[in-house]
Amino acid sequence: MTGVPKKQEVKRLRFNEDEHFLDGPSSRGKEFSFIWKAMFQFIRGFRTLHFVGPCISVFGSARIKSDDPRYSQAYEIGKRVAEMGFTVMTGGGPGIMEAANKGAFENGGTSVGCTIKLPKEQSSNPYMHTSVDFSYFFIRKVLLMKYSHAFVVLPGGFGTLDELFETLTLIQTGILHNFPVVVLGTEYYDCLWIFIEKMIDEGTIDSKDLHLIKLTDDIDDAMNHIANYINANYKIRKKPKAWWLLGEYSSKH
Repeated sequence: MTGVPKKQEVKRLRFNEDEHFLDGPSSRGKEFSFIWKAMFQFIRGFRTLHFVGPCISVFGSARIKSDDPRYSQAYEIGKRVAEMGFTVMTGGGPGIMEAANKGAFENGGTSVGCTIKLPKEQSSNPYMHTSVDFSYFFIRKVLLMKYSHAFVVLPGGFGTLDELFETLTLIQTGILHNFPVVVLGTEYYDCLWIFIEKMIDEGTIDSKDLHLIKLTDDIDDAMNHIANYINANYKIRKKPKAWWLLGEYSSKH
């Protein structure tokens, strides 16, 4: 144990405690404790995000650097979402997430994030007006989808694909009502598109499911696709008021 600061060791143990909820049955006390932790994180997420306005979620890799053309593309997406009057929501990390948040943050929009506690990876980016931190991926994903009216997916890894296919599954099963999903990166996602077509050929998905996704490289095409859906399916309504007795606050952005 030499060379490891005591404070750092305690922090690591606490994180490992939160990992154990997927390790099979635990004691009744630990299972009950997990339920309370999860409920508390849900409530904190609801209170933080309830007043940020209608969101468009942007998914993508945390490993994309700022000199990568895809970073610039994500920045432009964030800017264009802000111009539409929507809040940009991301996972709050670096890379694509940072770029999208930055695009809204620097261009008069509202930028929010749902961050995740990880043992190695990511720090939060500084381009968010507000954010909420989670210990559990499933809570984070619920909140990313709950407050979003459209989804933009840029190149990413396992986490991005997980978010993409969970979103598509929820739309396919009618839990989300055909919200637009735009995938930017025809070359990057070419093999994935081929596999989706193979699933259609094999009968494991329906051919109409292909229309759940808009695959493009053109930002104008992507934003027009989202705008057309929003205009056809939504209307502006009065923003709800915060209840100060419950400790709620309304976003000023």
